[in-house]
Amino acid sequence: MTLMDFAADGIDAGMGTNAHRAYEVLRERLVMLDIRPGAPINDDGLAADLGLGRTPVREALKRLEQDRLVVAYPRRGTFATAVDMTDLTDISEIRRQLEPTAAARAARTASSEARARLRELAAGIAEIADDDDPREVMRRDVVVHREIYRASGNPHLERILCGLDSHATRIWCLFLDRLPGIARHVREHVALLEAIVAGDETAAAELTLAHVVGFENAIRALL
Repeated sequence: MTLMDFAADGIDAGMGTNAHRAYEVLRERLVMLDIRPGAPINDDGLAADLGLGRTPVREALKRLEQDRLVVAYPRRGTFATAVDMTDLTDISEIRRQLEPTAAARAARTASSEARARLRELAAGIAEIADDDDPREVMRRDVVVHREIYRASGNPHLERILCGLDSHATRIWCLFLDRLPGIARHVREHVALLEAIVAGDETAAAELTLAHVVGFENAIRALL
């Protein structure tokens, strides 16, 4: 499942607007650094690229500005935000508290359909090879996180964590060519997903915390 597969799966008839679709596409490009930090955003060019009008693209950019993924300057235009390494401590502090909460809640309350999706994700993650394309591996990492947030059944928690994970992933991608063991790091999700499916709240929370701390430590080792 790609990020866009995940997005499409989560869009119901009431949300399937062009603006929402533009938002999902542009968010993926910004998170994965396909649009580089500091790069100018040309809404006319994006509209043509996406096959959409300027209005939905502009609406999407307004949402992305709220997410702090783009910034608009009067008379200068809109730009992708920089990846600010000083955010690492703040992001990690919140994720250490909320990520285990979401995982434990998912283990406790996830629907049978959500558990089936998590079980399928675990099987796919287990097959990631060490020599797989790191960028594709990272895309799968994002999908796992978002699916766990969704399975928690708390839309407010899901929204907060999706935003934090977007910024954490941008940091990952900035160092992707220097980070060893990306595939191994993402395969850690197998045990976590299995714990959630089994309803083991304690194991889900502990494994999630270890994963978040491991991310922070891996980045700090390169600074």
